[in-house]
Amino acid sequence: MRFIKDLHEGDRVSDIYMCKHKSAAVTKNGKNYLNVILQDKTGSIDAKVWDPNSAGIEDFDDCDYIEVVGDVSSFNGALQVSIKRARIAREGEYVPGDYLPTSSKDIDVMYADIIKYIDSISNPYLKKLLCAFFKEDESFIKAFKFSSAAKTVHHGFVGGLVEHTLSVTECCDFFAKHYPILNRDLLITAAICHDIGKTREITPFPANDYSDDGNLLGHIVMGTEMVGEKIRDIEAFPHVLASQLKHCILSHHGEYEYGSPKKPAIVEAVALNFADNIDAKMETFTELLEGNESTEWLGFNRLLDSNVRMTIID
Repeated sequence: MRFIKDLHEGDRVSDIYMCKHKSAAVTKNGKNYLNVILQDKTGSIDAKVWDPNSAGIEDFDDCDYIEVVGDVSSFNGALQVSIKRARIAREGEYVPGDYLPTSSKDIDVMYADIIKYIDSISNPYLKKLLCAFFKEDESFIKAFKFSSAAKTVHHGFVGGLVEHTLSVTECCDFFAKHYPILNRDLLITAAICHDIGKTREITPFPANDYSDDGNLLGHIVMGTEMVGEKIRDIEAFPHVLASQLKHCILSHHGEYEYGSPKKPAIVEAVALNFADNIDAKMETFTELLEGNESTEWLGFNRLLDSNVRMTIID
């Protein structure tokens, strides 16, 4: 199988990929075509079916495994496949594991590192809360390890939530050492819990799409509710501590326009916002530049709010 990461401009593809998404569109000249996102475990690539009514194009839908014949070209600095023929693959013609994008890092090792951070917490209430999620709740642990951290923007792969959570926690641990004003126990707990709502916001792979509650509530509200549910089972959990932790989760996107119901009002919330922001942006750049051979401008990126390009060093 030819994986997406190994495709180059000018290649001819004839392989099976998963259709992550398909949508109908119309050109400026009024001609119908299909926008398709093809996916395998190494990533995804945009594709077009310029003649949907062609005899070589069988009907297919989201999450179908399809055999694709087409040509790879470059458009606005990104690779794109022009699909000439497509059919739904039969069972036995593909291995499902080849089509789920997965973290390049060992998920169990990363999870063990998160557990080490939990073990380092001194506050008994915060430690009980973290253990209730990450050591005792088997269904949560399974979902957390398998979840992505986003649908498309960053860490959109199996293990992405573990990878992002660990990275944000490591940043916060650095902040706590560098700035004594920070309460380390509160900050580390907030970092580990800040995105747990994504286990409910985003459906499992291969769909990796927003659930009904994800669309209606979002991971920030859902994660705060999940923390509240566990806190109610911990006897005498301090009310002020619970409110401060929930505030960190509610404000971790920093601004109302980025989805936070609250802006950071305590120093730990400020630190968490910066840690979350830097990790999301670094991963976004990493995914944009990985395998991109172009030295030209790569186009506008919504998360970075800028037209971006690779660094050139003479």
